[in-house]
Amino acid sequence: MEDVDLSAERFEKYREAGRILRETLDAAAEKVEPGASHLDVAEFAEAQIEAAGAEPAFPANISIDEEASHASPGRDDESEFHEGELVCLDVGVHVDGWIADAAISVDLGDHTDLIEAAEEALDAAIEVAGPGVHTGEIGAEIQDVIEAYGYNPVVNLSGHGLAEYDAHTNPTIPNRGVDTGVELEVGDVIAIEPFATDGGGTVSEGQKTEIYSLRQERSVRNRRARELLEEIVERYDRLPFAARWFEGARTDMTLNRLTQQNVLESYPVLKGPDGTKISQAEHTMIVTEDGVELTTD
Repeated sequence: MEDVDLSAERFEKYREAGRILRETLDAAAEKVEPGASHLDVAEFAEAQIEAAGAEPAFPANISIDEEASHASPGRDDESEFHEGELVCLDVGVHVDGWIADAAISVDLGDHTDLIEAAEEALDAAIEVAGPGVHTGEIGAEIQDVIEAYGYNPVVNLSGHGLAEYDAHTNPTIPNRGVDTGVELEVGDVIAIEPFATDGGGTVSEGQKTEIYSLRQERSVRNRRARELLEEIVERYDRLPFAARWFEGARTDMTLNRLTQQNVLESYPVLKGPDGTKISQAEHTMIVTEDGVELTTD
């Protein structure tokens, strides 16, 4: 195995991103209460990141009940939190492209066991993770804990590697035991994120889309689309962005046009069946010689 200098500048930036994310996530979670606005909490988190001298690695995700991922409020979103909901906050930070990614679940109802299932699954995964450990073994730990609570892991969502300006790269960290996968190596930076549900264990795409990323830069005929694309390339050429980060009454229509032309990638909200609940827990970590170092703890 190749020697890796874990004190190198990029690892220090991973650590700084993790520290900022931990402070941001804790502060944002305190603002999640009945009557509070989804948009206010998302914008608060993103502003906190920027005030700390970093940048969001992706738009703040606020998932409610059956929603699992890619749920971020729109620019005119008037949604509020309500008593009884299960709320998941998933936030990313980057320092010069080096990323931290973490999530917590906030209980506005009576979902203690479901939240604990995801949190304990994450703890078990962290305990076993280290150099030479197969990713399928980590998934098996996650599955065992969640099923012991009487719930199901969301099996078509997974943890992932983190690289420079890339929030989802190899290795994939499954949320169930599988034979395929790879062994972790010293210097890998990974986000492990168990999802637990009282539903069947899979999610699918919903109708709502607020998050996009640049798929390819190419010539477009429409003037407004061309102007927006130029702004996207200048500001967000390597990481996802929110529709609400752009001004203009026709922005959403233009984003849809660019998506249809295969210029942008869209990320519809991923959700389980109506009436189900999904909890999430996530940490970013560096694989070390003797285990892992959490950057978002």
